[in-house]
Amino acid sequence: MRTFAKVVEQGSFAGAAKALEMSNAVVTRLVADLEEHLGTRLLNRTTRRLSLTESGHAYLERVVQILQEIDDAEAIASAQSTRPSGLLRIYSHHGFGLQQLPRLLPAYAERHPDVTLDVTVSDRTVDLVEDRIDIGIFIDIQKFDASMIARQLGVSQLLLCASPDYVRRKGAPETLEDISRHACLNFSYEQLRHTWPVRDSDGTVVNVPIHSKLISNNGDLLRHCAIAGMGIVIRPSFTAEEDLAAGRLVRLLPGQNLGQVSVVMVYPSRRLLSAKVRSFVDFITAQFPRPEIDPWLAS
Repeated sequence: MRTFAKVVEQGSFAGAAKALEMSNAVVTRLVADLEEHLGTRLLNRTTRRLSLTESGHAYLERVVQILQEIDDAEAIASAQSTRPSGLLRIYSHHGFGLQQLPRLLPAYAERHPDVTLDVTVSDRTVDLVEDRIDIGIFIDIQKFDASMIARQLGVSQLLLCASPDYVRRKGAPETLEDISRHACLNFSYEQLRHTWPVRDSDGTVVNVPIHSKLISNNGDLLRHCAIAGMGIVIRPSFTAEEDLAAGRLVRLLPGQNLGQVSVVMVYPSRRLLSAKVRSFVDFITAQFPRPEIDPWLAS
């Protein structure tokens, strides 16, 4: 079962053989023996690619769950129940992953040298169970399965920022209305194309008309263009923290509340967590002892 799952994961018998440290012949024989035992073909084989049969799809879905249960059972009955080890798969929202995980992961890795980290960073929302990911870090505009366990790590304020060079050349907005005369660097969400919803000091939401100098679906591009002096940008505090501290960006209209997003750690609801998952959950939770505040803005 493990060999079959690894062949599918790697997309080839040779890739599975390398990952499992077996010969190609052994991997091929094990899958053939499994198919003979089941009395059905699990994989369609051509000279160029492999694909799952209908039976293979159904079997793989159950096999992944069974193997996870076996791993959990073995972890409880062995030293793994107290010593984290093995491959830990992590997903993170793109901005948080690039700006915050490089600070967090080295400290975790030093404490748990037997754990290998496999990290996926993307703006695409993933299905933790289907993608076989142990732990995900999401922001609250992303959707995840309600059956998962979710722990808030903190809230991140949305900040209006620009480079010192831009401020010298164009000045800084002094009121919400002043934003309309500035070049804005904007995410390509339709609802943000022409206005930015901003919460005034009295709590009223004001839709400020904007001039979008640049529209993109990539926050890194917007950040680099803002640092280069192209215009003003809205950044969550967890992505702006280092740029503000280094002086690459300055915060504009600090008295205005542009809104906030929650940062949430999510993992499948299992009765018994493996030691590697529990160790990471405990480590990350300890880094964010006050989930109701913005730790990045406070710093």
